[in-house]
Amino acid sequence: MAYIDYYKILGVDKSATQDDIKKAYRKLARKLHPDLNPDDKESERKFKELNEANEVLSNPENRAKYDKYGENWKHGEEYEKAQQQQRQYQQQQQSYGGGFSGADFGEGEDFSDFFQDMFGGAGGFGRSSRGRASGKFKGQDVQAELTLNLRDAAVTHPQTFEINGKKVRITIPAGVYDGQKIKLKGHGNPGVNGGPNGDLYITFNIPIDPDFERIGDDLKTKVAIDLYTAVLGGDVKVNTLNGSVNLKVKPETQSGMTVRLKGKGFPVYKKESEHGDLFVTYEVKLPTNLTDKQKELFEQLKNS
Repeated sequence: MAYIDYYKILGVDKSATQDDIKKAYRKLARKLHPDLNPDDKESERKFKELNEANEVLSNPENRAKYDKYGENWKHGEEYEKAQQQQRQYQQQQQSYGGGFSGADFGEGEDFSDFFQDMFGGAGGFGRSSRGRASGKFKGQDVQAELTLNLRDAAVTHPQTFEINGKKVRITIPAGVYDGQKIKLKGHGNPGVNGGPNGDLYITFNIPIDPDFERIGDDLKTKVAIDLYTAVLGGDVKVNTLNGSVNLKVKPETQSGMTVRLKGKGFPVYKKESEHGDLFVTYEVKLPTNLTDKQKELFEQLKNS
């Protein structure tokens, strides 16, 4: 297997922090995403390499193995065990004076499959008539990021995307939050020598919405009202995630005053019938370009 420099793919050096790696991945993922580069095989190839690099380096444990073993990082622990078994075998051979062949001990029976794969039997003394065993290893897990806008995250809906050349279709429950990670068992990379497939981990990225701020299951928004409505009271239309509602403004409402609309917030994850609240903050806009008559009226109010 050719060595792949995951650090180079992400454009970071080996001293990069986990935050540096996350930022580099997001930047390149947006640039190379297949949706933005349709029918571009080169971008598709780079996008797959990018996901593979992020999968390894974003996990501190996997990163440490990669730094130590390179492209064989997935089997690093087995490799260490194999080396230990080899040393023990050599010590046993020395204790017997080195006068026995591997076959005398039922070659390979006391060694792991991975050891036999790496060293060709018991200490390299020949090959068993059964042939060299092959260890089964779980496939590499795959890390992916899925970007949703706030409104998409508020409704249950199907989503289809491609991983390792295969289309994966999932149903995203309403109420997922930014940074949330879900696991799809068996949708990762193929196993080795008949081992089980790895798993697919999807992290949701929900960018800042221009209209709503999400805090847990609650939402916050701002609505502008004119001075006359703030002083005298009236009606104002307020946008929600599911349309708009008319809100009664009380007389003498101050700028910055907040009211709560119960049940108009974000759906609770996997409890779609339950919702948080929507908090609406009023912003009073002062009138401009007043006529002389209007200014006179304000003067009268001021002096009354």
